[in-house]
This record gives sequence, C-alpha cells and structure tokens, in this order.
Amino acid sequence: MIYKIDNLHLGISESETELIKIATKKLGRKPSYFRILKKSLDARKKADIHYVYSIEFSGDESPTKPILEKYVGRDKKIIVVGCGPAGLFCALRLIDRGFKPIIIERGECVEERAVTVTSFFNGGVLNLNSNVQYGEGGAGTFSDGKLNTQTHNGYNAEVLEKFAMHGAPEEVLYLNKPHIGSDCLRTVVKNMREFIIKSGGEVRFSTLLEKVSSDGRGVTITLRNLKTMAQSTERADAVVLAIGHSARDTFRSLHNDGMLMERRDFAIGVRIEHLQREVGRSQYGNLHDKLPPADYKLVSHAGKRTVFTFCMCPGGYVIPSASEAGGIVTNGMSNYSRDGVNANSALLVQLNGEDYGSDDLFAGMDFQRKIERIAYDACGNYSAPVQLVGDFLKNKVSAKYGSVKPTYARGCKFAPLSEILPKAVTETLKVALPDMGKRLKCFANPDAVMTGVETRFTSPVRLLRCESGESCTLNNVYPCGEGSGYSGGITSSAADGMRIADKIYLKFSAEV
Repeated sequence: MIYKIDNLHLGISESETELIKIATKKLGRKPSYFRILKKSLDARKKADIHYVYSIEFSGDESPTKPILEKYVGRDKKIIVVGCGPAGLFCALRLIDRGFKPIIIERGECVEERAVTVTSFFNGGVLNLNSNVQYGEGGAGTFSDGKLNTQTHNGYNAEVLEKFAMHGAPEEVLYLNKPHIGSDCLRTVVKNMREFIIKSGGEVRFSTLLEKVSSDGRGVTITLRNLKTMAQSTERADAVVLAIGHSARDTFRSLHNDGMLMERRDFAIGVRIEHLQREVGRSQYGNLHDKLPPADYKLVSHAGKRTVFTFCMCPGGYVIPSASEAGGIVTNGMSNYSRDGVNANSALLVQLNGEDYGSDDLFAGMDFQRKIERIAYDACGNYSAPVQLVGDFLKNKVSAKYGSVKPTYARGCKFAPLSEILPKAVTETLKVALPDMGKRLKCFANPDAVMTGVETRFTSPVRLLRCESGESCTLNNVYPCGEGSGYSGGITSSAADGMRIADKIYLKFSAEV
C-alpha cells in the first residue's frame, strides 16, 4: 500500500530527514519507497515562516508508470520546426510513441549559441538567426528556467520528469516554484538533443523554414541552409510548427502559404531592477538571508489598464534580447544559484487591438517592432534606455544611479521612457508603481531602475488549429507552443508539444 500525507510543516532550519521519520513511524519500519511530492515556502506570517510538504511512501512497493502505446504502421516522416521547449518535447514524445522525428532549427546548437550570445552581450555583432530568441532551447535557454505554470493538465508532471531525466535537479519534481537556471538548462537541452539523436531522430541547425504547402496527403516544405544559403525541398507526412513568439518573418511566410491566423493582444513595458536583499527583506523580514532568494508576483488594477509583473528573476540580470537589427528588446535571466546582486522582473501594461493603429493581422507585431526601434534610436548600438523609478514618477530624466546599478550588458543611457513607450503605457505605470509598492515595500523605491523595452511577452498572432491539432487550412501541419499562440512559458510550451505528438500518434494509428 502506498501512503500519502499532505500539509507537513518543517521549520526553515529543520532537516528533511524528519519527513522520513514521519513515514517510518506510520509504517513501523523504514520505507522502501519514499518521495517528496510537493515543497513550498509559507511566508505569509514573518514570525512563522516554514516549509510545507506533501510526501508519498510505502513499505514494499512503488507506483508503476503506464506504458505508452507505440505506433506500429509504415514509417512516417515527421519534421518538427523549432528546437525550443515545444519542439524538443514534441520530439521526445514522438520518440516515446515510436517515431523518429527530424528537428530543424534556424539557430545554432546550444554550445555555439552560448558563444554567439556572449559575444553580442560583450559588444559584438548581433547574429540575426542565432541569439537570445533563436537557437537550440528557444528563448527560455537564456532565462531563469522557471518550470512553474498556471495551466493544469496531465502533461505537466511528465514535463518535469523529462527535465529531471535529462539532468535537471531532482527538486524540480516537487518544488512549488521549480527552476533550473540558464546555466544548468544549457546542459539539459544538450542532453535532450543527444538522446533524440541516439534514439534515431535527427537535429539540423542553421536551417530556416521558408515555405509550407499541403495537398491533403502530406506536406512539402522549402528549407534554406543558413550557412551555405542553399535551398532545398522536402516531403513529410506531418510538420509541427514550434516556431517561437519572435519568428516574425516565418509568421508572414506562413500567412502567404495559406495558414489561417488571428491577431492576439499582448503587453509591453520595461524590466525593473531592485536589490535582491531588499526584495528578500520585504518578503521575509530579518530571516531573508537564511532562505532562498525571494521572488514576487504583483498585479495592479489601480489605473485604467492592468499592470503586472512577469518572469521575475531573483538574483538575475537584464539581458539584451534583440533578434532584429536596429531594435532594443530586454529579457531577464538567472543562473541556478540566483546569486546576483539584483532582482529583476518584467513590468508590463496590457494592450488591446485599438492600441495598434490598424486592423491588419500583423498590426500588433509591427507595433512591437516600432517600439523596439524607437528605443534603439534613443540610445544606439544596442544600449538600452533607463530611468530611475523616482525620476520616472517626477517626469525627470535621471542623471545618476542610486543604490541599484543596472545589469544590462550592452550598456545603458539615461532617457525619458515617456518618449519611448506609448503615453497610455507610461501613464498607467505611474499609477501602478505606488500601488504595487503598498504590497511589496521596496517596489516603488526611487532608486529602482527601469530598463526599456520589454516587448516579447507573448506571440502577437495565433496559428489557428482544429480539434485534431492540425492547422484549420493546412492538413498535416500542426501549430504548437508559444509562438503559435497556445502556451506561455517553458512548462506549458513543453506540455503543448507533447499534446501535439499524441495527436499525431492518434491520427496515424487510426490509419493502420
């Protein structure tokens, strides 16, 4: 018999061996099987901060995992476009289902990509096809590697298991807010690629999708090798589009190929940085130095628009994330240890179709680009515009930094954010910052640094798909993940990739 106990409390200085003692007392002997199911930190009362656990254990057995059915028909050629979380996990699931997928990715493998990105951070040339947005692992590779998600489906636990299987810390299986860190995530991604190849799959880098057509029996795609610039055509039984939220050129080409899409609303804003110790003190009080780096999640409805924080990176860095020439894009990154001096988060204002100035399908995408180019023109050479919170609230251009120093690697330039972001965004932020400061004491600190611009919150379009998972207009083409408009973040994107793999399995199995 397998036992489960929830809501077990341990003090911050107590050892987790106490949990095994609880299981031993219940069984009358030491468990042969023991697992932590969930661990979270309860800091609602600063005088009583503690960890809360759920555990599972047994004296003589462990849970058995269901075995997935595999495809047994004629070999099928399945091409997955994109090597981010959706594409990688789609490929891993297809292997579980008995297929041997081919992944194509416009960027470089993670080892080469890391070198290219570091060169850009240090003042080098922007590689338009391999950068923070494009390349093996997707945009999430240069992030905090957060694996928590607000979506609830049967794939989430399997996503975490696969991460752990390929080298992520085992704690991702049970932490309430699991993260891998950008440094560890690169190794995990490499391990996944090597497993895919070892299992009979294939991964091709520096390969760009240029055209897709479907005749109902299969899919023909046109590819370009970005190293030789040679063009080629391939035939596949199915094509998965896990293209990421920044693939603007691919969105346009797919639209020209007949892919049915719709415009999506998104949010834009800045990255805001505070001293990590101040965030910890605000959240945990005097115990902050005895606890993991503190995070936060804030929402404000004080103005006419919703303002919220997103992708908060404890002990992290604001990073240059452009993927187009002449544009500024920011994002946040943390390593596994989260030991940086600053905390940062996206601070975003929700937009809607009326803000984009057009009813065109790509009006939102063009709006993003416009803001990114205004930011670039204000500073030049991929340096970023910054303003201190106190000066922003006073409509004053900053002249010097206070206690918080920016971490954006390409350098910063003091500039009025009100001349870069739309008026509706800056006016809403001016109302939201003091409101958020009421809930997180340090949030509206006058020395906090706002770095522009954060524009890639989510995909500006959705590639419409039917119940079968296929495009509504292109048979055997499967839109997938964040870029296609069906997820947000690493875990939900990975889960959507697995979901689409199962849809493909069901379709082809029905034909056998």
